[in-house]
Amino acid sequence: MIETEAAAQQWLRSLPECDDAAMARLELLVALLIAENGQQNLVSGASLSEVWRRHIVDSAQLLQYVPRGTSPWLDLGTGAGFPGLVVAALRPEIDIALVESRSRRIDWLERAIAALHLQSAKVVGQRLELIPAYPVKVISARAFAPLDRLVELSARFSTSETVWLLPKGRSAQQELQSLTGWNHLFHVEQSVTESQSGVIVGTLAGRKDKLT
Repeated sequence: MIETEAAAQQWLRSLPECDDAAMARLELLVALLIAENGQQNLVSGASLSEVWRRHIVDSAQLLQYVPRGTSPWLDLGTGAGFPGLVVAALRPEIDIALVESRSRRIDWLERAIAALHLQSAKVVGQRLELIPAYPVKVISARAFAPLDRLVELSARFSTSETVWLLPKGRSAQQELQSLTGWNHLFHVEQSVTESQSGVIVGTLAGRKDKLT
């Protein structure tokens, strides 16, 4: 379990994606986040003392579950940029859409993408319900919605091969047990940043009542 900022940065360096250029992008992202947090409440101020562990690594751990190059990626309710901006910083070659409907957050995400030179990342500044469906290879969401609501809103972007990566904190197992009406292969993986937190990982086949 990662418990310190030094351990968090060391863990990041162990990722195959995290070369010097990627680490420089992450360092710039942290600096930009801290500066912007003084203008708008992107994340809890208290969490900034552990920004590498609580935000950067907590996002980067999702990359363990999908092969490098897997694309396109859809990140829902990106907010401050987690996990979307971290994923884009570590895998700048993939097409990733960051979905966010709040105007100040949209502005922040667009400025961060420009500053980090993430040419394959884009912000989709709309409510998820209004975005035309298209198939993606990965769906991620961190603190976006309860699992049942999230699946209801997002299943139209998913194929049977789409990998869902959903950091759910301490509620992961409970939310998964409460999910009904869907054929899925979801399970809970232990988070590397918090002993009682989990990440829901897996694929979705569709509604039970629509399968023959």
